[in-house]
Amino acid sequence: MTTDSDVPRRPGKIIALHLNYPSRAAQRGRTPIHPSYFLKPPTSVAASGDALERPMGTELLGFEGEIALIIGKRTRRVHPEDGWAHVSGVTAANDFGVYDLRYADRGSNLRSKGGDGFTPLGPSVLPARELDPAALRVRTWVNGELAQEDTTAGLLFAFGRLVADLSQLMTLEPGDVILTGTPAGASVVRPGDVVEVEVDSADRTTGRLVTPVVDGTVPFGQYGALPRVDGRQRAEAYGTPSFALTDDLKRRLTSVGTATLSAQLRKRGYNDVSIDGLTSTTPGAKLVGRARTLRYLPYREDLFHAHGGGYNAQKRAFDSLESGDVLVMEARGEHGTGTVGDILASRAKVRGAAGIVTDGGVRDVEAVTALGIPTYHSGAHPAVLGRRHVPWEVDVSIACGGAAVQPGDIVVGDADGVLVIPPPLVEEVVDAAIEQELQETFIAEQVAAGERVEGLYPMNEEWKSRYAAWLTRR
Repeated sequence: MTTDSDVPRRPGKIIALHLNYPSRAAQRGRTPIHPSYFLKPPTSVAASGDALERPMGTELLGFEGEIALIIGKRTRRVHPEDGWAHVSGVTAANDFGVYDLRYADRGSNLRSKGGDGFTPLGPSVLPARELDPAALRVRTWVNGELAQEDTTAGLLFAFGRLVADLSQLMTLEPGDVILTGTPAGASVVRPGDVVEVEVDSADRTTGRLVTPVVDGTVPFGQYGALPRVDGRQRAEAYGTPSFALTDDLKRRLTSVGTATLSAQLRKRGYNDVSIDGLTSTTPGAKLVGRARTLRYLPYREDLFHAHGGGYNAQKRAFDSLESGDVLVMEARGEHGTGTVGDILASRAKVRGAAGIVTDGGVRDVEAVTALGIPTYHSGAHPAVLGRRHVPWEVDVSIACGGAAVQPGDIVVGDADGVLVIPPPLVEEVVDAAIEQELQETFIAEQVAAGERVEGLYPMNEEWKSRYAAWLTRR
């Protein structure tokens, strides 16, 4: 039996657990010995179907499908084996938060997770007395696609333990809510997305808790913490660790040409990973780094009025660059205006960025060139951004120069052009490219010495044997 009449609408307390599912702990790279918690305000509760605003000026609205425990009676200093008896029911919950404000409250999560509507609950409650707390399942869908699924069979901290632990220091009152952690798969949603969470056990279900995400329309004031993100927050928000572009990997990527890397990618079926039609301000320099992305929309007066001024997406992108980042911009191949000038290029250099790639134009091209930061572009143009573009969003999948680019992709550039390499392929591709260039060095030496190309390029078995001997002498 399920009921919606017992879904708390203004609980006295909402206590949320940081980590409880082994899959999420593995994703975070840490497994706690004891449970740890934070509070969410009662005003953060919302019902199924209520729209949730992504606050204006933020980009990393994270969802976390969870099982919510509803306390049924006054609870103080109970033992773990008795804790479940103090739970009246469970329901589905979504522990929303904006990673853009995590820095503001040093771990309390008050602003990042305490916004109005950030704790949807429902739509129905499953009576605890009819459930096995170790046999529940939680699932989350985003736009109809399953994003999270896990069970309570292997939790780090059983539900009875959570109730007992909290009751050591505080009295739990009827209607209080405990959010019990989220499994792996939590990520970022955007306006237009719909998130659904369901908790079930055998033939019982809470039904799907539905939350449509919409754009916020009220900007943050200058009298409080403003949204900001960095690479770590971005990686945690999307639920995947940042790819480790080590110094050794950079050295190996720098040692081979994009022509060779392109050949190895093509052998693996990747034929559309070059960003085409661009010129470098430093054609003799090699570019290697992690992709950060920025997307522009075509200019439209009302959109530029709303998004083009102030601390817009373009400025946020440059301000958030970190050492080794390459800012890749989607400008739709429109080079009739600048997408970056000397001031922002200087900001990228000061931040330690590895380079800039845009399929649009560059202003102040002589000054940008003088900065020495590799900048690939489709041409110089004196006009300002607002002539053709609206800076729209940061760190999303984009198209640049005919290539798909995702945040975290590896970007390599030289005089031959720019390539985008998916991180899982990098080690394999660079090792094969190094071997290919060794073979080509050997072949070039033989041709220079007068050998025929036939049988040598590509090498037959006889020449492969000679190549192996050549390698031992190096």
